[in-house]
Amino acid sequence: MAKGKITEKTQNKIVEEYSYRVIWSPEDDEHVGLCAEFPSLSWLAPSQVEALKGVVKLVGEVVRDMQQAGEVVPTPISKRTYSGQFKVRIPPFLHRQLVLEAEENHVSLNRFISAKLASG
Repeated sequence: MAKGKITEKTQNKIVEEYSYRVIWSPEDDEHVGLCAEFPSLSWLAPSQVEALKGVVKLVGEVVRDMQQAGEVVPTPISKRTYSGQFKVRIPPFLHRQLVLEAEENHVSLNRFISAKLASG
């Protein structure tokens, strides 16, 4: 996100657009609120709702502190653009196996791998 003064309204909108999730931590016996754009931050709470509220509040405080310090605030993942391309290095035997499977399914290697990735 570009440097410059961010209003409180804009800051709140940015904070709301970040990618949050809540997971259960058996080690802590509590829910953990997480934010993908700030992987070093987390919030423990007894309920999912409290964990989410806690991490959102924490991220808001961090964004405000970053802005005051003149640091670049991360752009929400939802606002980033993607080319649809990335490179993956794999062993030659796996490359060969994937090409064979794609041929057997009468599709391109790209389409075959895309389908595999999409199916989980």
